[in-house]
Amino acid sequence: MKDRRNIANGFEIPSERYCDQPYIVKTDDGAWLCLLTTGVGSEGDAGQHIVATRSTDQGKTWSVPVAVEPADGPEASFAVPLKVPSGRIYCVYVHNSDNLREVIADDPPFKGGKCTRMDSLGYFVFKYSDDHGRSWSDQRYTIPVREMAIDRANPYGGKIRFFWNVGRIFVSEGAAYVPLHKVGGFGHGFFTRSEGVLLKSTNILTEQDPEKITWETLPDGDVGLRTPPGGGPIAEEQNCSVLSDGSFYCVYRSIDGHPVYAYSRDGGHSWTEPQYKRYADGRLVKHPRAANFAWRCSNGKYLYWFHNHGGRDYDDRNPAWLCGGVEADTPDGKVIRWSQPEIVLYDDAPHIRMSYPDLVEEDGKYFLTETQKNVARVHEVDPTLLEGLWNQFDNSDVATQGLVLDLPASNNPMPAEIDMPELPALIAIDNTRADYCMENLREGFAVDMWLRCDSLEAGQVVLDSRTENGQGLCLQTTSRGTLEIVLNDGRTENRWDCDPGMLEVGRLHHIAVIIDGGPKIISFVVDGKLCDGGDYRQFGWGRFSPNLRGANGAPQAKIAPALNGQLRSLRIYARYLRTSEAVGNYRAGLS
Repeated sequence: MKDRRNIANGFEIPSERYCDQPYIVKTDDGAWLCLLTTGVGSEGDAGQHIVATRSTDQGKTWSVPVAVEPADGPEASFAVPLKVPSGRIYCVYVHNSDNLREVIADDPPFKGGKCTRMDSLGYFVFKYSDDHGRSWSDQRYTIPVREMAIDRANPYGGKIRFFWNVGRIFVSEGAAYVPLHKVGGFGHGFFTRSEGVLLKSTNILTEQDPEKITWETLPDGDVGLRTPPGGGPIAEEQNCSVLSDGSFYCVYRSIDGHPVYAYSRDGGHSWTEPQYKRYADGRLVKHPRAANFAWRCSNGKYLYWFHNHGGRDYDDRNPAWLCGGVEADTPDGKVIRWSQPEIVLYDDAPHIRMSYPDLVEEDGKYFLTETQKNVARVHEVDPTLLEGLWNQFDNSDVATQGLVLDLPASNNPMPAEIDMPELPALIAIDNTRADYCMENLREGFAVDMWLRCDSLEAGQVVLDSRTENGQGLCLQTTSRGTLEIVLNDGRTENRWDCDPGMLEVGRLHHIAVIIDGGPKIISFVVDGKLCDGGDYRQFGWGRFSPNLRGANGAPQAKIAPALNGQLRSLRIYARYLRTSEAVGNYRAGLS
C-alpha cells in the first residue's frame, strides 16, 4: 500500500516551473480554485506572475491555468484568495507596479549594494473574479498600507515599500483580515528585518464596488508583530486563526530556532507580548526559517504545520510535521494547547524542501497542498493520524495492532532470553533482474518499554538480538547518559539515541523507539515526549541509511544482560508506531 505521507504519491498542480503558495478556495459552483505564483525561471526571476487553476475532483486533475497577471508584465507574486458571500473571489498579491529593476541593498551579499530580485516590493493589490476563477478583472486595485517605523527606516525612507505575504486571509465578525509582512531591508538571508501587520476591511465582504473597499492597518502604533524581547530581527510569515471566543492566534517564523506566537483579544489592535511557541508540556517548539501555519478545522480543533528542528536558516524542510491543538480556558481568554508532533509528509531525498501549505476540508476528508518550489501537489491526509493528534491529551490505550511481543509487568523478573520475533524487512532486492532492483518497502518497527536505570554508565545493555558479527538490534546506554538503538544488517550499521537529560537515575521511564521506514527516521518518545534535540542538538530525530535491509539478527534476544536497573515491561511491534500511540502507551501506565 502506498504511503500517503510520501509526497510523490500526491497529485500535481500545474505550473510553469517555479511555483509557490498553492492556496485553495472552494467556489460556489463546487470546484477548488488554486492560486499560485509561478514562472519559467527560478524564484524571483523576471516573468514571475500569478495564475489560477480549477479542479472538480478534489485535486486529482486541474484545468489549464489562466493568468491573473501576465508573465510579460512586472513581477506579480505571493497571492492569497478570499471568497465573499456573493461568490466573488479576490486575489490579493504583491505587484512591482513601477517595474523597478534594482533597489539599494547590503553589500555584501548583494554585489555593488544593489538587489535585482523584485518580487517583494511595490504595492499590495487585488483583482477579482465573478465567474469562479475562470477570468479576472482587467483592473487591479491598490490596498493602502499605513507607513510604520520599519518602512521609514528602509533606504528610501518608506517611499518604496518592501514587503510580501504568505498568510491566508481570515474573517472575523464581519471583517476580513489580510496578513502582510513588512521588510526593513535586503541583505544576508535576503530580508534583514521584518515584522507583521494585518490589513482589515470592514466592507469587502459586502461591497460590490472595489473602489469603495476600505482598509485599516493593524496593530495600532508604529510597530508590528516582532520576536520576543531579546530575539532576532526576523519576524515574518504571520498566519492567524480565530478562536471560539473571537481571539486571534498568530504564529510566525524567526531565525532564533523557534517559532513565535501572540494572541489578540481586541481584533488585532493590540497583541500579547510575543513568545516562543511551546507544547502543552511546556517545552519549546523548534523550527527553522520556514513557513509554519496553524489552521482551525471545522470541528473546532487545530492543526499546526512545522519542521521540528532548531535550524536558523531556510534548509531542512523535509519532513513536514503536524501538531494537534485543542482550546483551553485561561483568565485572559482561550488559548491553544499543542500535542506532540507526527510526520505528515516527506520526500525520499532529504534535501527536498516542502513548504507553504494549505489545508482543505471536504466531505469529511482533509487535504494538504505543498510546494517544493518547482512541483506543487495535493495530498489527502489519513484522518486517523489527525484524530490521534487531537486525542493525545485523553488517550490512555495501549496500541495492539502489529504487537508481536508483549512482556507485561509482573512480580517475576524478566526472562534472560526470549525468542526474538521476526522484524519487517526495510528493503527488498530483486535478484532476478539484471539491475538487481531495490524496492523500498517503507515498513518499520518499534520497541516500547518501561525501564529504570540505577546508573547511566555507558555500555549497559537492555536488549540485544545481535549475532556474533553484529547483525541485529541492540539497545544500550551511552557516554552521554542516553539510551541508543543500534541497527545492523550485516552490511551497514546505524544508531541513534534519545536526548541527553531525558533519563534520570532511579526513575522509572517509559521509552518508545520508533523505526519509520517511510522517511527512514528513528525517533525516541520518552515519558510521552518526542525527543527534539533540546539545547543539545539541532535534531532530536535521526535518519538511517536507505540501504539498511533490516535489523533481524539472532533467533533469540538477550534481556538486560548488562543492566544496573530493571526492565519492567517490553513490547515489540512489527510496524512503526505513531507518536500519538507511543503517548497512549505511556499514559496507559505500567499495567
